[in-house]
Amino acid sequence: MSRFLVITSDLDFERRVRMAASGLHGEVQSIIADYLPQGPDEVLRVISGELLEVLVLGPGLQADEAIRLASLFDLQYPEISVVLASADAAAVALPAMRAGIRDLLEPGADESAIRILLERASLAAAGRRRGLGGQVEGGPQGGRIIAVMSPKGGVGKTTVSTNLAVGLGRTSAMKVVIADLDLQFGDVASGLLLEPGKTIADAVTGAAVQDNMVLKSYLTVHPAGIYALCAPQNPAQIEHITGEQVGHLLEQLAEEFDYVVVDTAPGLGEHVLATLEHATDVVWVCGMDIPSIRGLRSGLEILDEIGLVPERRHIVLNFADKRSGLTLADVEATIKCPVDVTLPRSRTLPYSTNRGVPILQDNAKDSTLRGLRQLVDRFKPGWEDRPHKQLHRRAVVK
Repeated sequence: MSRFLVITSDLDFERRVRMAASGLHGEVQSIIADYLPQGPDEVLRVISGELLEVLVLGPGLQADEAIRLASLFDLQYPEISVVLASADAAAVALPAMRAGIRDLLEPGADESAIRILLERASLAAAGRRRGLGGQVEGGPQGGRIIAVMSPKGGVGKTTVSTNLAVGLGRTSAMKVVIADLDLQFGDVASGLLLEPGKTIADAVTGAAVQDNMVLKSYLTVHPAGIYALCAPQNPAQIEHITGEQVGHLLEQLAEEFDYVVVDTAPGLGEHVLATLEHATDVVWVCGMDIPSIRGLRSGLEILDEIGLVPERRHIVLNFADKRSGLTLADVEATIKCPVDVTLPRSRTLPYSTNRGVPILQDNAKDSTLRGLRQLVDRFKPGWEDRPHKQLHRRAVVK
């Protein structure tokens, strides 16, 4: 469990740090002062509870004193990450680096930016403790692996995946990761406006395979408070990624995160089948057209025959429109199971994907918001146990 301490004379900064850490595991303690103790031991004596992981030196402190204290922490307690808030980053960057300060923070940073930095600093602290031979507490075990699938391309699978991840991130900040397993033509990076430094090709080889902390350092942080593991930038790299590697990767991610949203490739290839072997849930996305609906029926039948249908299934009907010439009853009769969520045909939803901002991230008014929120709700704790709740309520096509 992460523990954070902030020393500052700025009450508003202290409040923002406290709010930013509210979605992380652990508590925030604070010392409201415009001066610093002489050494690390004096700091540690005034806090109680779990092991300190991140020390935030906030506004109102003398920069040279903050750097002096950080250098002492680096010598005596290298497993504790120190973060310095400074309005003059250019002037303090070099001495801060020499003092072992983990990150520099803009004093006016918002809660989202602070949360990302705290999580990064916490990861660094855990890695240092592991390197020093200490014990590192793992995250929640057995997170849900949600495979988002479609029988064919062009039905909005990536749009559903990114919105589902962002929606879950609102109640489980920094405990959601989206993995792009459409390895050849994955669009999660562009759909979330990310430029990943590492991709799945890096995550299934080397040290990341053996160490979850190394793997987590390969993930890209998104401003919505989620992580992303993007598809390889070079499609040729997929030749070296096996189904076995994919399965091990998903197991690692499930050990560290509450939710692992997997955007799969269309069809039932090797990597998709490996995902289904580990998935706790599957979200089927299909359009309101005959090829897509028939493809979904065939996919369900094949997976049922080979025993690869996860216990929890969720059917999303995208581009729902009465003018398509089909009815909801036609769709359900063809696929032989109820539709759980309908997403009306929308101009705004594709636009949000094209600009890299999921519609659940900016809350733009759109006819699909209700359906997307219903889909997110299906994965919240206790949803299946709610009294008088039908697990598959009849959807409506407008």
